[in-house]
Amino acid sequence: MGTGDAPRPEVAARPPPGARPAALNEAVAILSDVAQALADLKDHEIVHRDLKPENILLFGGRWCLADFGIARYAEATTVRHTFKLHGTFAYMAPERWNNQRATSASDIYALGVLAYELLEGTPPFTGPYEHDYHDQHLHGTVPPLTTAPPLLAAPITECLFRAPQGRPAAGNVLARLGQIPTAPLSGGLAALAQANQGAVARQAEADRRVSAHATEADRRKALFDAATTSFSFIADAVLTTLTTAASSAEVRKGKQGGWNVRINDAQLTLSGPRETAPEVWSTISTPASFDVIASATLSLKVPANYRGYEGRSHSLWYADAQTKDQYRWFETAFMDTPLRATSRTMEPFAFDPQHESRAAVGPGMMMHQVAWPFTPLVIGDLDEFISRWADWLAQAATGRLAHPSRMPERDPQGSWRR
Repeated sequence: MGTGDAPRPEVAARPPPGARPAALNEAVAILSDVAQALADLKDHEIVHRDLKPENILLFGGRWCLADFGIARYAEATTVRHTFKLHGTFAYMAPERWNNQRATSASDIYALGVLAYELLEGTPPFTGPYEHDYHDQHLHGTVPPLTTAPPLLAAPITECLFRAPQGRPAAGNVLARLGQIPTAPLSGGLAALAQANQGAVARQAEADRRVSAHATEADRRKALFDAATTSFSFIADAVLTTLTTAASSAEVRKGKQGGWNVRINDAQLTLSGPRETAPEVWSTISTPASFDVIASATLSLKVPANYRGYEGRSHSLWYADAQTKDQYRWFETAFMDTPLRATSRTMEPFAFDPQHESRAAVGPGMMMHQVAWPFTPLVIGDLDEFISRWADWLAQAATGRLAHPSRMPERDPQGSWRR
């Protein structure tokens, strides 16, 4: 489990003062072991609450967690004397500075601080006094990572989101660390990665402006900032892969990270993310089964054939569609109920989060139904998603895109929580 009950640890994870930052492979090895330990703790519903380099020790070739002096069970009742502000200031999550209960997401934030320090040689916030750390964690700007490749910068950035619900789970971080390439990017991919880092820095600045107080509006704003940052990684990954395979494609950049790729008469368009108004998605009289923070549309359009068919479009929703309070981007799509005689030019089709799509994911038989399962879009593991849309784009570019032979194409049942 890597929880550090070793009698004689060899060395702590923090580099000596003045030492160079850790090499990429060394940092990934340390972070992978720590993420595995945090995943094990999450399985046992334990929160460490004081993750820092001094409590990460090398023993038997593995980096282990030590010092569980202020750890607690995640579901334990919070009372006045649970040491909410005990910990190390440089690694304490924003919610803890607001005197809120520490959760596994608080440990993930500390992991992000640790990762930043390993790569840059210093933590993102340096105090030096308690009131300085308070202001920095709640309102400060995280300096941009200068040494991390994009696939590593993405999860570290997400770990440092101010909204706890926007941070990835330990298992997600562990899986993505396992996909970090050993060789650096080169050529156009390196240039694109550099451009993307600028987008991440802008999103981090937007995140800085989010108030630390736990109002609903602030929570949603922080999550929308997390959504746009994650979206930029997804959008760039898809566009880079498609244009590498089809270098002659006509590309136009859209707003907020969206784009349009045209090959012959086929057009694949990704819109930028749009914030979802909570009163449009869920009301007291008609509540939704899960929360949606943002949405985007991915559509493939061709000239209408003799039956009027013009292509397909899918929805991308940033939501806690599968696990409460765990937000990520999902792909889905919709269809009309077979009992309703309609003639649509695009099928399946995208829906923004609103009353019709809320009804489609609710109980009972409604006028619209889910036509594609809610499928998580995991940064670093988009191969199936990109390959599928590349195949549809190739069919469209050669005049072979046809209406799906059956609807839904994949069984969507059980892919979202009701």
